[in-house]
Amino acid sequence: MNTKKFAPYGYGLLLLGLLVAPFAGAYPVFVMKLMCFALFAVAFNLLLGYTGLLSFGHAAFLGGSAYVTGHVVKVWGLTPELGLLAGLLVGALLGWVMGALTIRRQGIYATMITLALAQMVYFAALQLKFTGGEDGLQGVPRGKLFGLIDLHSDLTMYYFVLLVTVLAFLLVMRTIHSPFGQVLKGIKENEPRAISLGYDTDRFKLLAFVISAALSGLAGSLKTLVMGFASLSDVHWTMSGNVVLMALVGGMGTLSGPLVGATVIELLENKIGDFGSWLASLTGVEWFGTIGDSVTMVTGLIFVVCVLLFRRGIMGELIAWLEHRRGNADKGAAP
Repeated sequence: MNTKKFAPYGYGLLLLGLLVAPFAGAYPVFVMKLMCFALFAVAFNLLLGYTGLLSFGHAAFLGGSAYVTGHVVKVWGLTPELGLLAGLLVGALLGWVMGALTIRRQGIYATMITLALAQMVYFAALQLKFTGGEDGLQGVPRGKLFGLIDLHSDLTMYYFVLLVTVLAFLLVMRTIHSPFGQVLKGIKENEPRAISLGYDTDRFKLLAFVISAALSGLAGSLKTLVMGFASLSDVHWTMSGNVVLMALVGGMGTLSGPLVGATVIELLENKIGDFGSWLASLTGVEWFGTIGDSVTMVTGLIFVVCVLLFRRGIMGELIAWLEHRRGNADKGAAP
C-alpha cells in the first residue's frame, strides 16, 4: 500500500469531517480549540520533526501573540484579521530573536536557551499592565471580519478558524515538499554534510525558526479570538511541554502526526474527568472519579507508553507498518 498515494484521501476525509462536525453534534468551541492546538503542534513539528531543533520555548510565541492580538482587538478596536496579522508578526519577531540566539549553540544548550528566553516572556506577561497579570486579558471580542462578517456566531467563527487552519497546514505542507524543506531534512539528518555542500545551515535554521514561531503565534491569536481571553497558562513553560508531547505522541516528522497528537492530548485533558466519572458509576469504585484531578499524571503515563512502545509516535508507527506491508507485498509479487 502506497501511503503517500492515499494520504490526500485521508486529509480529504478529515476536512469533510470537520466541515460537517457542527451539524453532527460536535461542540464548535471545543473543535475550534482543537484546531488551534493542532496548528500549534504542526508549527512545532516543522522545527523539531523536519529540522531537528528542539525548542522548549514555543509557549512564548503562542502566548505572546495571544496577548498582542487580544490587546489589538479589545483596546485598539481593530478588526480580527488585523489582530491575527499583528499576532503573526509578533510571533515571527520573537522567533527571529530567539532563533538568532539559539542556533549559535547545539543540542541541550540550544534547548535551554529557548526555555530561558520563554521564561523571560512569561515574567514580562506577569508584570506588564496590558496583559492583566495573573487575571489575564479577558473580554476579547471576536469583532467583524473585514468590518463585514460578524464572528460572534460560533458557527461563523468555526468556519473561519477552519479556513485559516487549512491554509496554514497547506503552507507547512508546501514548505516541507519544497527545495527549502529538503534542505531542512538534510540539516536534520547530517548538518556537516549540508555545510559541505555549500548550504548556509544557520540561515536555513533561522528561517525555519521564524516560520514555526509565526504559525505558532497565529495559533495563539486564533485561540484568543475563539475563547475571548489570553492567560498566563498560554505562555507558561508547561504549554511548551504540551506541544512537545503532542508531536512525540502523534509522530515527529509526519504531517498527520501532530494533528493526531494534539487531538489525543486535548481529549485527555478535557474528557478524562468524564471518563473517570463514568468508570466510577459503572464499577462502584470511587477512586475512578478522581482521575480527572490527575490529568498531568495520566498524560505523563501516555507519554511513557508511547516512548516505550511507539517510538515513532502513533502515526509514525502506523505509516511504518503500512510501508512494511507494502514491502512484503512487493516481494511476494516479484517473479
